Amino acid sequence: MPATLEIVCNDDTCELDMFELHYTYDMPDSVGLDDFACPYCGRTDSLTEVEL
Repeated sequence: MPATLEIVCNDDTCELDMFELHYTYDMPDSVGLDDFACPYCGRTDSLTEVEL
């Protein structure tokens, strides 16, 4: 099963609360949260990974 990364946007002005990234191919080990931006507001500094 492909890996997933669940992310929360903590920007108070952003309307998106959570989204998931589903990896359908092998991602390099160096890829992490800092490589992504919120698809709604575009910010990168307000993202937090959901720890289950």
